[in-house]
Amino acid sequence: MKESIHDMPSLQNAKKRTRAPIVFSREDLVISSRLREFARGKRYFIRTYGCQANVVDSETIAGILEEIGFVSSNQMEDSDVILLNTCAVRENAEDKVFGEVGALKNLFSKNSKKVLGICGCMAQEPHVVESIRKHYPQVNLIFGTHNIKHFAQLLDEVLFENKKVIEVSSCEGEVIENLPKIQLEQYKAFVNIMYGCDKFCTYCIVPYTRGKQRSRLKEDILKEIIDLKEKGYKEVTLLGQNVNAYGKDFHNEESFATLLEEVAKTDIERIRFTTSHPWDFDESMIEVMAKYKNIMPFLHLPLQSGSNEILRKMGRRYTIESYLELVDKLRKAIPNIALSTDIIVGFPEESEEDFLCTLEAVKKCQYDSAFTFIYSPRIGTPAAKMNDSVSRVTKGERFHRLVTTLEESIAKKAQAYVGKIVSVLVDGPSKKDESMYSGYNEQNKLVHFKGTPDLIGKIIPVRILESHTYSLIGEVVHE
Repeated sequence: MKESIHDMPSLQNAKKRTRAPIVFSREDLVISSRLREFARGKRYFIRTYGCQANVVDSETIAGILEEIGFVSSNQMEDSDVILLNTCAVRENAEDKVFGEVGALKNLFSKNSKKVLGICGCMAQEPHVVESIRKHYPQVNLIFGTHNIKHFAQLLDEVLFENKKVIEVSSCEGEVIENLPKIQLEQYKAFVNIMYGCDKFCTYCIVPYTRGKQRSRLKEDILKEIIDLKEKGYKEVTLLGQNVNAYGKDFHNEESFATLLEEVAKTDIERIRFTTSHPWDFDESMIEVMAKYKNIMPFLHLPLQSGSNEILRKMGRRYTIESYLELVDKLRKAIPNIALSTDIIVGFPEESEEDFLCTLEAVKKCQYDSAFTFIYSPRIGTPAAKMNDSVSRVTKGERFHRLVTTLEESIAKKAQAYVGKIVSVLVDGPSKKDESMYSGYNEQNKLVHFKGTPDLIGKIIPVRILESHTYSLIGEVVHE
């Protein structure tokens, strides 16, 4: 099969921050009549790895596929188009994707007319694209995070010109508006308020895979949220790699605090947002969070390390002292707030003293939940060139100590809910027990309870009967 290379990834180009973003919308989509004809009766399957930004991208890709005429399937085997929307944040995420692609070789050798596509952040890495080209001939479509807008045209070329098509642009990126989207949930939705990131933390590949920071207009965001509310959605999560920096690229008075307040005034029942960078978190945001009851008392606030020396090497811009001061301000203004965090263990040249500083910070912050990671270098980032002096054994030992320390506070926070009544937005039944339902409370804690189908999508009171480290068990309170 011949290769058609439209564009190849370049980390050097991905660093550039030169031009203003353009807007790409539904009116710019190009779908050929032959592709629409082909799609009749055909199915597609998308597997999504990684963060909420990837979820939104998958929703958009699904929207384009259904605009063409394809129908969603839960099975790879009976699908004509299979897409793996990938994550590049951690090395093990890449390993999972390559393992799955390898396992699909037999399926594609039996049916050469199927399309197997790799998209998402992994596709933005030059070494990944070269590996796919060399080792995985069954992959016949590769496109990047900036190329979703051309997806229908790329698919057309694969299908009708019998080519392996590669289009991965490394650029600042666009602002995407009003593309077709298939929401994965009926009552909760993710809403992008911005794209990309300009922080360039030394360990992070995202500024290279997602492009420069570019904020959506407030009016477009509010229009989308009001539309979701009118459709019956109860909860929105505002998304950005660093939501706190929203509006800074406008160079005017627009800020995340002003946007958050306007979103709260739409009266949608629940508002969440992620991810927050501590360096950009100001007191005006705390004031808005405390002022509106429909802004959930939950905040994901990545720590990454409790050592100032490691924070400096990470390029995080804040100190542990300023971080702890922010946590204190949040808890004084919003006493019932729950905090989650991200922490990296074994960053290059992390000493035992540095690690003990992280454990001390964890004890002081008393998190409700956490995502913990053993450092893995990302090719092309500054940290990948640092001396990774911490042994694998030491990293594993520190990781175990960190998780043990975290779970002490997480379990304690969970136990405090026992006997209390919490508000839960019901997601649906358990796959293992149809009589058990689940949802999340205002503090984003998972709650299980006996329920019935009519509760799905409702916000209901649940009395907590028992706690587990990462979830709660309760009973519905009938009024």
